[in-house]
Amino acid sequence: MFSIGDFARYGRASARMLRHYDAIGLLRPARTDPVSGYRFYEAAQLARLNRIIALKDLGFSLQQVRAILAEEVSVPELRGMLRLRRAELEASLTAARARLTQVEARLRTIESEERMSADDVVVKRTDTVLLAELSGVAAGYGPEDIGPVIQPLYGELCRRLEEAGVTPAGPGLAYYEDAPAAPAAPDAPAAPDREGRPRPGTEARGPAGPGGKTAAHGDAIVVHAGLVITEEALAKAGVTSDGPSGTSAGPGFDVVTLPGLDCAATVVHHGPMSRILPTAQNLAHWIDANGYRSAGYARELYLECPPDQEKWVTELQEPVVRA
Repeated sequence: MFSIGDFARYGRASARMLRHYDAIGLLRPARTDPVSGYRFYEAAQLARLNRIIALKDLGFSLQQVRAILAEEVSVPELRGMLRLRRAELEASLTAARARLTQVEARLRTIESEERMSADDVVVKRTDTVLLAELSGVAAGYGPEDIGPVIQPLYGELCRRLEEAGVTPAGPGLAYYEDAPAAPAAPDAPAAPDREGRPRPGTEARGPAGPGGKTAAHGDAIVVHAGLVITEEALAKAGVTSDGPSGTSAGPGFDVVTLPGLDCAATVVHHGPMSRILPTAQNLAHWIDANGYRSAGYARELYLECPPDQEKWVTELQEPVVRA
């Protein structure tokens, strides 16, 4: 047998912890001297101590640990709990990193408020484009909501275009719209935009999320991830569209004719989209100061997207009208 000090040393625990486990009935000593009150433990009890500490480190309370041990948890079950806890911790770390990134972006915006320049804002008309696209739904319009949705959409779109033999003819272009307030029938028109106008390219379909389901919740945003293509590239791959104003289904993607913007306030953003906030707010200042008002969500034209996101070049195209 081992004294409480020796047992604590072998178990990489503290004697104080062992006394507490004894007091709550979680790990009783093998023998307690009736005269001195000294506690003694057997080597076989290290197995229970290991499980207690492992479960506690996985985030379980001591009450939960007692209940789990009462069911004689096996090593494979402990391994499964470890995998689950690891996944939860990794998700928490990812979420924490995302929050830190957004705090940093917001701080940059605050720091740059006194030196914002509108010199690079250009008002222009944009062209109608033919897009191959996939759509998804984000919980909100913040970069922390859009990024996890749009990045996989573009990865999947590129894969499907390659499978179909369709070569993009231009850069990526993303556009956004509010999710409808209620599920739309399959043949019902999509909800109008914030100005009450029909949404371009959605006259005969509601915005679909994964599995073709229509989003209908809170501040949800429909994300359209598109790549510019040509009719010739579609014809070569055996895919047809429904003409200038039509929307058709390619092999695993939509083909959309996206009308140009009659009047767009545009500005170029350099760097990752997670740091778009200062640029977007700079554009907002310009719109307000120059007698315009926004007429919808800004489109994002991805001019350059090398592997290093610090070298990304994106043009924001916000539809505007005279105030």
